[in-house]
Amino acid sequence: MSEVKVNKISPRTACGTTTLGDSGDTFTIPAGVTISNSGTASGFGSTGEISWDTTKKTATFTAVSGVGYFCDTSGGAITVNLPAGTAGNSFAVADYTNTFQTNNLTISPNGSQKIGGEAEDAILSTEGQSAYFVYVDDTEGWKNVIDSTSNIVGAPPYIVATGGTITTCGNCKIHTFTGPGTFTVTSAATCAADNVVSHVVVAGGGGGAQSRGGGGGAGGYREVVSPSSPYTGSPLNGYPSAPNRVTVTATAFPITVGGGGAGGTDAGPSVCGIGTSGTNSVFSIVTSAGGGGGAPGDANCAPYGPAAVQRTGLAGGSGGGGGSGNCGGGCGGAGNTPPVSPAQGFVGGNACAGSVKSAGGGGATAAGVFGPPGGCGGAGATSSINATPTARAGGGGGGQGGGPSSGRAGGAGGGGPGGGTGNGDAGTVNTGGGGGGGGNPSGRDGGAGGSGIVIIRYKFQ
Repeated sequence: MSEVKVNKISPRTACGTTTLGDSGDTFTIPAGVTISNSGTASGFGSTGEISWDTTKKTATFTAVSGVGYFCDTSGGAITVNLPAGTAGNSFAVADYTNTFQTNNLTISPNGSQKIGGEAEDAILSTEGQSAYFVYVDDTEGWKNVIDSTSNIVGAPPYIVATGGTITTCGNCKIHTFTGPGTFTVTSAATCAADNVVSHVVVAGGGGGAQSRGGGGGAGGYREVVSPSSPYTGSPLNGYPSAPNRVTVTATAFPITVGGGGAGGTDAGPSVCGIGTSGTNSVFSIVTSAGGGGGAPGDANCAPYGPAAVQRTGLAGGSGGGGGSGNCGGGCGGAGNTPPVSPAQGFVGGNACAGSVKSAGGGGATAAGVFGPPGGCGGAGATSSINATPTARAGGGGGGQGGGPSSGRAGGAGGGGPGGGTGNGDAGTVNTGGGGGGGGNPSGRDGGAGGSGIVIIRYKFQ
């Protein structure tokens, strides 16, 4: 390699042009070399031009004119000491880790020189800030000619999130929570419509009541089918009503999955073994109410025991079924309590007087009924939010007194069958199904309600 050492290269003729190399040639400027410009010449090396030093700065340093610096304040504040400025000098800084708001960058002028007309330090304290300074004169000193207070970062165009059990269906991701958890959105979608997520929120089902008892009501059922992540939903799609929609942002959303209520226990005469109501499930602004407990039958009612026995099902997302009515029929508990639109569930069935048969608990799409031939739990709702048509939130069947096989069926969607001569069955876990009522004779217990579930679906590609 040949080397030429000269102090100045000039054209052969006055005001001529000097050419360096030929088209396609490459000239390499070693690291550490400073290209300066004297006077007001334009073009290569002209006044105010910046060459960026890509070695990040993590501690106090002295700037060099014509150089820009990436400053990393994640480990603590940094001070930039400026050189003595002369007209045309320049420097620039940029927030390397977007932490200027936590640990500031201080720019300190040389001696009595000024920054923007003030002989004081300048503090950069905005996240993602970058600034470009040129030394104008001794009156104003270093002037900020470009200042970016925005933080432009690359971001995926769709929602990015974690939490629950994650599956995919085409262009959609599905997060299923069968217990408490957190749906954490780390990046929202660039299109606002894609941030409206689909969801199914089902509360815990109510427990069935003791001997000849009513079935438990299903847990409240609420659903939104977002146009951004479509599928075949249930008739209870609440998307047309804006208060049902959840628009996510980059934050954490705690998830509550309601538990099923306990079944009523028959502990002997004068004991009122009513089913326990289920508990709520919650996702953001959406709360589904636990199903109401079923009402006990009158096996402990006069002439079989004390007359003052509660035989009305409890209110809830869906209502508990009424208890058997030798001494007067028991009423079903109210559904859709508290009220929302579309309704999250139906009323429990009413038991008739003079019968040893009780009524089924309400379901998401139908009321519980009395037998015979009814006594069945109300039907639940079927949705394909998880890519498979699945029924949830069926009411528990009523306990009956007509023999081993007389217990009534639970509603489609996880409702537990009622007992004939045995105990009521439990509602299916993670469906919000109501528990079945206990059978006949005395000493039969109600089944527990099924736990709820929360499912979230959104477009991810």
